[in-house]
Amino acid sequence: MLINFDKLNADNNLDPILDPIQIFDVLPNKSKKYEEYLRDVQSAVLEKWFLDYRDKKNTVIKMNTGSGKTVIGLLILKSYLNENKGPAVYIVPDNYLVEQVIIEAIDLGIPVTKDARSNEFKKGKEILVTNIHKIINGRSIFGVEELVQNIGCMVIDDAHACIKVAESKFTISIPRKSKLYNNLLNIFEESIKQQSETKFLEIRDGEKGIQQLIPFWDWNHHVNSVRQILHENKDDRSDSNSSLFYNWPLVKDNLELANCIITGEEVLISLEYLPIEIIPSFDECQHRVFMSATIDDDSILVSHFNINKKEIEKAVTPKNANDIGERMILIPQEINPKLSEDQLKNYFEALSKNYNVIVLVPSTYRADYWEDSADLIVRNGNNLIETIDKLKNQHVGMVVLINKYDGIDLPRSACDVLVIDGLPDVRTEFDKIEQTVLRGSKQILKNTIQRIEQGMGRGIRSKDDHCVVFLMGNSLVQNFYQQDAKNMFTEATQRQLELSKNLSGQIKDASIKDIHSVVELCLKRNSQWIETSRSTLVKVKYNPNNHFEEKIIQEREAFNHAQLRDYQKAASIIQTLVNEVSDNKHKAYLKFKLAKYENFYNTVGAQQTIKSAKKLNNQLIHPIGGIEYEKVQFKNIPQANTINEFLISAYSDTNHFIIAFNAIIDKLIFAPKSYNDFEQAIKELGQHLGYASQRPEEMGKGPDNLWGSTTNYFFVIECKNEAITDTISKGYCNQLNGSINWFERKYPTIEKFTPILIHPSNKFEWAASPDPNIRIINKEKLEYLRNNLREFAKQVAAANYETNTIAQLLKTFHLEPELFKEYYTVAFD
Repeated sequence: MLINFDKLNADNNLDPILDPIQIFDVLPNKSKKYEEYLRDVQSAVLEKWFLDYRDKKNTVIKMNTGSGKTVIGLLILKSYLNENKGPAVYIVPDNYLVEQVIIEAIDLGIPVTKDARSNEFKKGKEILVTNIHKIINGRSIFGVEELVQNIGCMVIDDAHACIKVAESKFTISIPRKSKLYNNLLNIFEESIKQQSETKFLEIRDGEKGIQQLIPFWDWNHHVNSVRQILHENKDDRSDSNSSLFYNWPLVKDNLELANCIITGEEVLISLEYLPIEIIPSFDECQHRVFMSATIDDDSILVSHFNINKKEIEKAVTPKNANDIGERMILIPQEINPKLSEDQLKNYFEALSKNYNVIVLVPSTYRADYWEDSADLIVRNGNNLIETIDKLKNQHVGMVVLINKYDGIDLPRSACDVLVIDGLPDVRTEFDKIEQTVLRGSKQILKNTIQRIEQGMGRGIRSKDDHCVVFLMGNSLVQNFYQQDAKNMFTEATQRQLELSKNLSGQIKDASIKDIHSVVELCLKRNSQWIETSRSTLVKVKYNPNNHFEEKIIQEREAFNHAQLRDYQKAASIIQTLVNEVSDNKHKAYLKFKLAKYENFYNTVGAQQTIKSAKKLNNQLIHPIGGIEYEKVQFKNIPQANTINEFLISAYSDTNHFIIAFNAIIDKLIFAPKSYNDFEQAIKELGQHLGYASQRPEEMGKGPDNLWGSTTNYFFVIECKNEAITDTISKGYCNQLNGSINWFERKYPTIEKFTPILIHPSNKFEWAASPDPNIRIINKEKLEYLRNNLREFAKQVAAANYETNTIAQLLKTFHLEPELFKEYYTVAFD
């Protein structure tokens, strides 16, 4: 006989259980893995949420990676459902995590679904588990603008990653294969040429990695033409127009405030801040719980989801922060700067015979370096779930994952050793612009540190988990030498870094064999190591106060006023920020944003503002009238003395110098999508070698790089490190010929100069007409230079920057101007 338990409960006047801890206790079908108890940290968080936060619209929960957030999120939603505050949605960044949440829900015995049309979901009987893509897009099944499907409560897990996905949904990408690409390129042809004629040619020819931000005045001038083109094609669902089809409804009403970047591969139109009210089911949801690891900057919740910061000044956290899991963090370049990356690769390959070794790399290009050692390189995201499942269940060996610094779980033996090889790639073209404009700033450093910390969290998923983490790559390691860098990590990670630093200090200059003996303390579960490691964290407390950058809060407020067409109020807010900032890079960037708003009501004033900004920061766009070129300046002292003064002022110690200099050398490679890093590395290399070094193209016209010697010998340099052809094109030849003419006009009294083209080949195509003085740095010569530079740096550091020694080393390694030309360049064919 069937029993109606709903009726039975009603007849007995049983109130629904709302306390999530009690809900956990009565769930009848829990997996045995829970052993009938929640972890202490989970109970503490659930209790605090239930007593103090359950009635709030917005709640932030912060817990270390691997401390059981998913269970907490599911129990909170179940509590809301029991209170008839559904429908309930559990939101994650991607489909991999959708599957992980569903597995957890099944183990708990909580009904879930992936079908947003499920009647049980709509009736509040199931929790919908979905990715942020399906919630926030212009064709969202939950509605856009006036079309709304009600959501009563939601959990946004891995909130910071979800925000990045949401950001991408307010961006329209028009790929080169779309017919619209050339239409838009034609509209902005003169605008791009005004910024850089060379860039226009490169974009027109489809070169990868080249980008140009369209100046806001040109964008506003042509915005109606752009709107017409996009509107006419908004319903085209073809592959080439899919981004327009899905994202147009989210961007269309704020097109005037958008930024536009044109590259050789796509046109990107994006909003800096998200008008999230366009998705009412998300914006108007009565209860939203944002869960994340303990990241130190919560401003993005305000800037992107437009939440009043007063609503989320405090976060729900466990009492103690010692739930992070055990990590031994080693930086080989700090332990022994003489260790090469090839030696480290061979060591990790040997380790992988007995342990699962996960290598995180920033790009496909870098993944190729591990090809000869890896058992598996996950190049296609489609087999990521399969790979991770295999790692959890068996020994695989060495697995390389590309740009997966967040969003994956690798518990216990799935990841015994984690290698983070290099800095994570910047995510979008707009991020690249900001990183370039603010290069070296505290904000960029903070963003980098957060990504590194996210990466380090992949290998530990609970308090009882352990992992050895290796940080390698000079570009990554040099960040640890920046002022306040280590303070930007969470406190628990800071403690682990300090423990590891003390450990490394005891094995200074150790060999691979000696380093391995230390690694085994963790991998073979040495009791003294375990006790020491755990005691390091035992007193770490969470900081329940959320942190906000006031500048970002104010910028969001300015955007809100601009949405209402109150551009003067928007400009007034930014002007206040400009007045408060002392750092020139930041001040210039804020002036750029100020000018963007000014342009709506005072075009002349906007140009004056952008001209002022450009003088503070060359990386910004050029004003309409351009900006006067400033010639290189250098002291009239010997090259060796210039180097000595520079190194003493730039570095805290010789080890810092070695790592930073090697980071520059690491960027001197022929690789796709790396031109900006390469040109900046050439500039920095010139500075380190005692030349007056410049990137003239940043000021309008001229070569990519210019080096000037105190002996009045100059190098005019064009960088084509992304080239893949066997010959040098006529276009590249013309660029360098043009730069020669530019140099002769700007420096008419300089007689000794060498034009250099950096290109894999030294053979021009038949149609080219190269200047007879042109020299080439080809693959062979670039590698020869890289090797000699590394040895030069070692010996400069060993001599503690002594001037006479540096002078001799400049001759030994052929780094004086005439010797540089003779040894590191070749004639063209």
